[in-house]
Amino acid sequence: MPSPLNDAVKLPCGLVFPNRLSKAAMAENLATSDSNPNEDFNLAYSKWSDGRWGMIITGNVQVDVNHLGNFKDPAVPADYDANCSTLWKAYAEASQKHGTPTIVQIAHPGRQSLRGAGRRGLFAPTIAPSAIPLSIGTNFLDSVITSLAFPKPREMDQKDIHNVIHLFVDSARFIAESGFSGIELHAAHGYLLDQFINPKTNLRTDAYGGSAENRAKLLVEIIKGCREVVPATFCIGVKLNSADHSALSLEDTMTQIRLLVESGIDFLEVSGGTYENPRMVAGDKPAVAEMKSTRTAAREAFFLDFAKETRKRFPNLVLMLTGGFRSRAGAEAAIKENACDLVGIARPAAVNPRFAELLLDEDTSDEDAQISLDRVKPGLLPRLLRSRILGAGAETTFYADQIHRLAKGLPTAAPGR
Repeated sequence: MPSPLNDAVKLPCGLVFPNRLSKAAMAENLATSDSNPNEDFNLAYSKWSDGRWGMIITGNVQVDVNHLGNFKDPAVPADYDANCSTLWKAYAEASQKHGTPTIVQIAHPGRQSLRGAGRRGLFAPTIAPSAIPLSIGTNFLDSVITSLAFPKPREMDQKDIHNVIHLFVDSARFIAESGFSGIELHAAHGYLLDQFINPKTNLRTDAYGGSAENRAKLLVEIIKGCREVVPATFCIGVKLNSADHSALSLEDTMTQIRLLVESGIDFLEVSGGTYENPRMVAGDKPAVAEMKSTRTAAREAFFLDFAKETRKRFPNLVLMLTGGFRSRAGAEAAIKENACDLVGIARPAAVNPRFAELLLDEDTSDEDAQISLDRVKPGLLPRLLRSRILGAGAETTFYADQIHRLAKGLPTAAPGR
């Protein structure tokens, strides 16, 4: 029987993904000093383009060159010339040369911008809905390192908010003109849009804070603004964190999803985690202790339960679930359980850019259609000092290194191998 992973998925805008497997976003750390893509991007993404993915989602492309998440993030140029436009068009062509639609994940890091990352200056503050600094780890060393690495944010005023809306909208227009198939607004993982959505980081008392509806206002205005400047067939998706397990946070998140659906998004990607709580690496803790021992390949997805609840309430929403998929059996189970339409796969794709082809190949047994990935262990110093922040980037760095190897035509490897 043909795998349901081979089914095509058509979005409301008319864009068609040839199958249900998406290469999900990962940090590449490849951009040049001017924050433009280069030949390394083209070579890495051409490998994924040739891997039979139904969709490719890029790593973060920042909308403000003054505020980068990492030093080597690409960013949409504020002012661009013909050469800059050529670089981005080459990136779009390389990633789609085998017909796979590529979606650019656009983001603003807000308070999650490292000191000196971007052109704002070494001592300039970051921006956020409220002036709440990051808190990574609980010991004194982590507190000191966090305060040095991440400047305290200043609360955004109305001018800042209008500027951010303009930056996202202008980025969508530029990306469409460059030849990509769509954008995904990154409203998860603790970045700026997520900071507005989350009541823990948004203490505002104006129209952009307070109720669940008000906290989603910035994101909704950006979606509507983007839709006005891109072609009708251009995809606009959103990446959103799954809710916490409390009933109140779940209902708030469902209210916000309803607003996104009403604004006309083409798909919603469910993920989770922030710099302070990296659930996108470790996943959700089971609500019941014994669940972990029974979680087989059929429940390998990190955020499956939340996705199923979202599906129940919004049955017509094209839903993508990312986090934890390592096998054909796990991916098929999520589809058969009607938890999602699209399966997002990140780290396996960095180790094997043709992982989608492996899962789709009917001649490959279920036993062989999988990959085993151990956790990446922090270095000796973070373990000795029991420092969470010093070890926090081990996973991201390891898989970014694999992407670098893809770009250089070198063999890749799983952790510990």
